[in-house]
Amino acid sequence: MTLVSHGGKAFRFDPGALCLELLTTGGPGEFARYEVLHEPSDLARWADRSRLSPGLELSITQRELEHARSVRDALFLLTADRAHGRPPNPRDLAVVNAAAAEPPLAARIEPDGTRAWAPGATGTQLLSTVARDAVDLFTGPHADRIRECGSHNCYLLFVDTSRPGRRRWCAMEHCGNLNKVRAHRARRAEDDPFGA
Repeated sequence: MTLVSHGGKAFRFDPGALCLELLTTGGPGEFARYEVLHEPSDLARWADRSRLSPGLELSITQRELEHARSVRDALFLLTADRAHGRPPNPRDLAVVNAAAAEPPLAARIEPDGTRAWAPGATGTQLLSTVARDAVDLFTGPHADRIRECGSHNCYLLFVDTSRPGRRRWCAMEHCGNLNKVRAHRARRAEDDPFGA
């Protein structure tokens, strides 16, 4: 997915899982200032840009939108806890598990052999699909690779699906490059403390 930095520069960010893509829409506490889910159509637009295959026609109510923000916030906190080795909060687990217990989106095969979504999809089904993805992530082989960006002022969360498992940055072209430049300048300053 494409995100835009505080400075207005676009960069590619792959959080590695559908459930973590939802975390880019805002969050709890201080992250509420990044909220982008204001109307039901905002959640539908997020789904269109997500890793779900195209063609999903959603009917989302205001109540489902509010529930989406609650699920997202609980998932954000669970993911941050996991990234920092903290035990999960039972309330956050209950929110995600309740969403996962609902019926998910239904996929189908079209006559031409392509994948499509069954008509009549709801926001509740979308949230169930996202929550089930979270269950798979948190209980699967990459659960120990959930990370927060290593930059001092970036809190993007992702799952490191790289083969070596050493991903540190949300995106190399964004925080990775900025931190490389900082490290280079710091080394130069150490080598020449008087700036000669």
